[in-house]
Amino acid sequence: MDSIDLINIEKDTSFAMLLEAQARGWQLHLISMGDLFLQAGKAYAETRIIEVENNQNGWYSIISKQLIPLKELDTLLMRKDPPVNQEYLYATHILEQAEADGVYVVNKPQSLRDANEKLYTSWFPQCCTASLVSSQAVLLREFLHTHQDIILKPLDGMGGASIFRLRETDPNISVIIETISDYGRKYVMAQKYLPEIKHGDKRILLINGEPIPYALARIPSQGETRGNLAAGGIAQGQPLTERDQWICQQVGPTLKAKGLIFVGIDVIGNYLTEINVTSPTCVQELNRQFGLNICGQLMEHIETVIK
Repeated sequence: MDSIDLINIEKDTSFAMLLEAQARGWQLHLISMGDLFLQAGKAYAETRIIEVENNQNGWYSIISKQLIPLKELDTLLMRKDPPVNQEYLYATHILEQAEADGVYVVNKPQSLRDANEKLYTSWFPQCCTASLVSSQAVLLREFLHTHQDIILKPLDGMGGASIFRLRETDPNISVIIETISDYGRKYVMAQKYLPEIKHGDKRILLINGEPIPYALARIPSQGETRGNLAAGGIAQGQPLTERDQWICQQVGPTLKAKGLIFVGIDVIGNYLTEINVTSPTCVQELNRQFGLNICGQLMEHIETVIK
């Protein structure tokens, strides 16, 4: 995971996982991406064995430090936040070697490489609104002309960063397309703007292909297009609709087959907009609103695999 020193323990999903694992008597090894290394084809890490507590004044303590082959671990949860850059991809290769030695890696390293969080929705077109992935300004302009009101987003971002809403009457069309595509050097996802965003960008969590029965609708603050909590959105829990459940039925079996065990899909209105596989969040908000123990369900799944 990223630095545990910088997390908000009231919201952080990785911290909720640590608390649940500790409550089950598991030993916790904290590893950053830079702690991983390969030697003679085997995966190792410099780990910190920690204990955690729900205390704002100090939420973890280091018990000891060790250098271990990763095969000594039963399971390893990859919770590094995007961007999914080259260094992230290298780390998944190291974790794949640990997986080959019997470690249960959640989510599966190969599938973390396969399933770009924006692009992967295109594998389920029946669930999606009109969309385009391109680096070509002419195609992005044609898409804008067709749909009049669109969203442009980078393929490697998170938390609503660098997302633009673009209308055909916008005087800054050229500069926005140039900026987000780096003058045609980077792919961009364009999606038809969905006015249903005013009712929330719903985060639905799935464990081993099965959805949690409640979504967290992240409602944009006044004057905002983005519902992301990191962008000031307001969280409101709600039961899954029939359409939400149908989307989960379309996506869930593929996620399970690919070893994408803990996933957060985003739904606006009736449409799937993202499939988040790196470090999905919103666990603590849903737990509080509905009396759930989502991390408990995840750990129970892991226990069935590693026993």
